[in-house]
Amino acid sequence: MTRKFEGDRLLVATHNQGKLDEITELLKPFGVSVVGAKEMDLPEPVEDGTTFVENARIKAHAAAKATGLPALSDDSGIEIDSLDKQPGVYTADWAETENGRDFIMAMTKSHTMLVEAKAPQPWTARFCCTLVLAWPDGSDQVFAGVMEGRVVWPMRGENGHGYDPIFEPQGYDITFAEMVSEKKNEISHRADAFRKFVAACFD
Repeated sequence: MTRKFEGDRLLVATHNQGKLDEITELLKPFGVSVVGAKEMDLPEPVEDGTTFVENARIKAHAAAKATGLPALSDDSGIEIDSLDKQPGVYTADWAETENGRDFIMAMTKSHTMLVEAKAPQPWTARFCCTLVLAWPDGSDQVFAGVMEGRVVWPMRGENGHGYDPIFEPQGYDITFAEMVSEKKNEISHRADAFRKFVAACFD
């Protein structure tokens, strides 16, 4: 069941500034003020789900319950076909180090595994995004988006975040990290999920 968004304040249940900026930009036309989990001093819940939707639900419900605000969370990652769709839900985990996340290390790991597996090119892959909008009463709505493409090497581009420098979206000859953010925000997996979210909750 879809439920229209009412109110003017939305909590985005993320501590990732890049993600928060992207979502804030996408919500600008709707006059909703966006606040991040970090600003609200919310702890990061343990994401022990095995799917994007499970993890997104954990984050959204924890934030909605703690603040009494509707909370939008996003769980996203890259699935590389020749690696049995890894890293998938563990996309961010592959980048974890004692000193924070190192996505260059994570991208290098992905490439090394593809080479070691002698995986034939093109290395097809997709970015997946699952958005969950949770309400303080415990109900929620789920919106899933996807962007097909391929993994390329070496890394290219300075924009974006995460695995963007090794992902070339279908129909383009540049990576997400070589695109201007406006273009990426039009075509990305997050944009796909967002269109569904906006159509259900705002239009």
